[in-house]
Amino acid sequence: MKKIRIFIADDHAVLRSGLRLLMESQNDMEVVGEAGDFAEALSQLPEVRPDILTLDLSMPGGLGLKGIEKICQRVPGLRVIVLTMHDDPAYLRTALAMGVSGYVVKSAADSELLSAIRAVSQGRIFVDARSSTATIGTTSHSSTATPADSPFNKLSAREKEVLGLIAQGHTNQAVADQLDVSVKTIESYRSRLMEKLGLQNRADLTRFAVEQGLLSSGPREPLL
Repeated sequence: MKKIRIFIADDHAVLRSGLRLLMESQNDMEVVGEAGDFAEALSQLPEVRPDILTLDLSMPGGLGLKGIEKICQRVPGLRVIVLTMHDDPAYLRTALAMGVSGYVVKSAADSELLSAIRAVSQGRIFVDARSSTATIGTTSHSSTATPADSPFNKLSAREKEVLGLIAQGHTNQAVADQLDVSVKTIESYRSRLMEKLGLQNRADLTRFAVEQGLLSSGPREPLL
């Protein structure tokens, strides 16, 4: 069985050791490298070429969220899971917009991180339940729209289903196969969703799905 190759970037050596033990205790995972700051991570990642990077946003180097974009540019195709102390909706939304595949708060259970790694390795988006709930709570308190006026409630059942699958990271082809329709049909749904919701790209769709609770406990089954 091909194992998921993981690189750990965190400035706390004890935490890195704990994460390594946790991941390597799994039959389908292996840790192929680790770093304690952004510069070290940036120098190693192009050579190691892991499948997944678990990234602490608060590592030394001063890059924070900007480091995500720099790492993704340096290693195209790398899937990034942000592992952070920041249970902050603003951080979550910005991270998703920058192309992050997973977002897990450090206080979450070990099982949450393992679920995130497996989901992200399959090309899905994973947001832990606590972060998603915080995002939804902030959105609901800051919005003046009534539930009936919400753009989400104006979507058809099939549009919500397609939105959920796209937000989980499935390709147009994968969504088409699951729903037994053509890729062209899914492309039409995607265009219609962006038009109805006033969104521009997949990251916007994912952020909107998080705010609506579609990813509230990691990858979900399609909406019916």
